[in-house]
Amino acid sequence: MTFHLRRLLILIALVISCPLMYAQSNDDPLVRVLVTKGVLTTEEARLITNNASPAEQRDRLAVLLRDKGVISTEEFDAVRTNTNVTGSGPPMLNADYKPAPSAKAAAAAQPSPPTVIAAVAPVRLLGIDAPKREGLIPDIKLGTGARLKLYGIFKTSIIHDSSSPQGNDVPRPLLAADTGPNNSPEFHLRARGLRLGANFEWLDPAPNMIITGKIEFDFEGDFTRVNNRNISSIRSSQPSIRLAWVRIDRKFNDKTSAFALFGQDWAPFVSSTMPNMIENTNFGGLGYGAAYTRIPQARFGFNHKFGGSRDFRFGPEFAIAFPGFGDLPADVANQLGFGERQGADSQQPGLQGRAVFQWQLDRAANVSPAQFIVSFEHARRRAIVTRANVPAPFLSAFPSGAEVGSSSNGFSVEAQLPTHFVTVVGKYYNGSDLRFFFAGQLLSNFNDTAGLTGTASAASIDGASMVVFGLLNGVPVVAPQRPVRGQGGFIQVGFPLSRIFNADPKGRNAGWTAYLYYGDDQATARDARRFGARGARSDLFSGNIQYKWNQWVTFAYEQGYYRTRADNRAGLLPLFRGIPSFTTHNIRSEFAAIFTF
Repeated sequence: MTFHLRRLLILIALVISCPLMYAQSNDDPLVRVLVTKGVLTTEEARLITNNASPAEQRDRLAVLLRDKGVISTEEFDAVRTNTNVTGSGPPMLNADYKPAPSAKAAAAAQPSPPTVIAAVAPVRLLGIDAPKREGLIPDIKLGTGARLKLYGIFKTSIIHDSSSPQGNDVPRPLLAADTGPNNSPEFHLRARGLRLGANFEWLDPAPNMIITGKIEFDFEGDFTRVNNRNISSIRSSQPSIRLAWVRIDRKFNDKTSAFALFGQDWAPFVSSTMPNMIENTNFGGLGYGAAYTRIPQARFGFNHKFGGSRDFRFGPEFAIAFPGFGDLPADVANQLGFGERQGADSQQPGLQGRAVFQWQLDRAANVSPAQFIVSFEHARRRAIVTRANVPAPFLSAFPSGAEVGSSSNGFSVEAQLPTHFVTVVGKYYNGSDLRFFFAGQLLSNFNDTAGLTGTASAASIDGASMVVFGLLNGVPVVAPQRPVRGQGGFIQVGFPLSRIFNADPKGRNAGWTAYLYYGDDQATARDARRFGARGARSDLFSGNIQYKWNQWVTFAYEQGYYRTRADNRAGLLPLFRGIPSFTTHNIRSEFAAIFTF
């Protein structure tokens, strides 16, 4: 045992023998000494002494010293005031506050049963802080120095839809096709909900630099079409990348840090909140209010802790992103070759940004912090017509071909507000051409032919758009393309049933939660009509109940009512059961067994 460690243990022993030394003050002498020696930060010192009894302060200090590797688990057990108390470290004012344990402490420490059942936590609680250096307890250490932590989730779902005319095992806006003589009900048993990933950390020589990364993929890709699997393609879905990025953080002091992220991650625009749904292939349904996307990007931002009794934090971010629009090529060969290109053809990057405000709304035990988020996005697209595709009557006016484009613009306001008895998560978004974000009823843009005569159409170079040529007051022109405007959002409330009904935190009934959800997504009706769409608005009412049997296994049941309405109440209506209909619906039931590791 080194002389420095002996001094620390002697000081702790003095504290245990002299409780009066630990008056409830931020000016505690022992804490001040440890801050001076660099063992504790000023923020950690504040958390140790904030709103705590002498016994709680002693235990908080012991927990911190153990997690920092200063004392061993055996020494921790020897100096702790109450060995039956768990989670007695600094109050968890922020979900990303996780002191990095040493390898020795991590190996020796055993999980302790909780004393308070946790409140419902948001699905996507954004971290407003730099990751903790050596905060990753690795499963694997590579020879290069990289540290890996593996994780995954596997879900088996039993599903019944009262109406699924498109044949998908995930809900999409209805009215896309007629259903036949009945509602086109379907039964599915889906086992492709397999998601695997790894978190990375590389230890940079500079102590204030933190380099982390993530790679994650799932099997929600397409089905196979090869000779040895044609017959059994339904069980042979293919893996695809969900997330893949590297992030570099630089800590300037205990309160301020900055970062740069490179790779594919959740988009800053509209993706900061997600509902807790059993149907998480599309998080409540594409085109039903839970807009989101993942996108290649280079993102930059900084984080600042203002502190205070509510632990207020602020984190603005800005990203250069791929300008995705979801305008897919008409032929499979081009889609397989380059995916989509009209955004790339604009020669401009997509721009996105968000600002996150975080504070501790409810200071009860095991409650996550609250967040309020605003975001924006802007991108341009361009449809190109080559000379060979220009209609003959317009070739003299456009001898080299033609171009036409449009913009996507959007903003969102999102919030997640956890308390010890209910957690509210919601968002509102508004914008134009939100197809790529699974919003605006998945509609993109249309040709505005108002005032044109003698029109003729031509396919764009990628086959994803039809471009219209016409005469405006006798002058040959290309019809402008207008984005379909849309808006929507959702609200979900989650209830920690076990906590509300005072279940035993160590018992089998500690893992019951329930959720209620409403989501709405709509396109401006006149834009939808000019686009040629059948439906202009879809909404979803749903509820689910989940039982977490243990830390690895969860059983859940969800009931949803999916509804789509046409873009007009009279005239030419879409068919449903062969009958012109203004509205249609799907009652969806899903039971799932979910395994996590």
